[in-house]
Amino acid sequence: MPTDSRPLIVAGIDVGGRGKGFHGVSLRNGMYHQKYHSKDVAEIVNWCRYGVKAMVVAIDAPCRWSTDGRARPAERQLMQEEIQCFASPTKRVALNHSRDNYGWMLNGEALFSDLERTHSLCTSIPLSVGQQQCFETFPHAVSCALSKGLVSAKNKRTLRRALLEQAGIDTANLTNIDLVDAALCALTAHYLASGRPCNGYGEPSTGLIIVPKL
Repeated sequence: MPTDSRPLIVAGIDVGGRGKGFHGVSLRNGMYHQKYHSKDVAEIVNWCRYGVKAMVVAIDAPCRWSTDGRARPAERQLMQEEIQCFASPTKRVALNHSRDNYGWMLNGEALFSDLERTHSLCTSIPLSVGQQQCFETFPHAVSCALSKGLVSAKNKRTLRRALLEQAGIDTANLTNIDLVDAALCALTAHYLASGRPCNGYGEPSTGLIIVPKL
């Protein structure tokens, strides 16, 4: 949370595989600010650090691997609330997958690893005042939170855009679902950075998944 009159700038990143890369959206005081796309980890991290100078960055990818081959505690807790999500494998399983199904998770690992050199991984909420941090979030869970109930991912293109607009975010420049999801991540970063209530699923060692609490 900023301690002076400077604008609060946050970013959200949707993570894809090698072909899709990273889509980023930044918010300035809760309003649309910029968008960015790159297939290169260093470029998207530099955009966060130096391009928009984001205080908090929310990322749609696992921040840690499973340690036992089961879904991480954060994922199990979401599933217990009937919010369907991916179960993260161990890193070894991801690396050895014959069709690279977990390539986007490996991209996410690389992103967190680089970004954490300046933005520490959030392990508890609320955030430490004035500290640059990053965290994992999940657009489907964010959509459920903003809708105050379970929603289907089948109509996500329409629903998620509408939820952003209800939050006062101009969606004209969000020309694909990846940018929409990045904006939902950024909105969650804004909630957390501005001290609004959030839920943290999971525990620090295997990673928190943070979503708004409404």
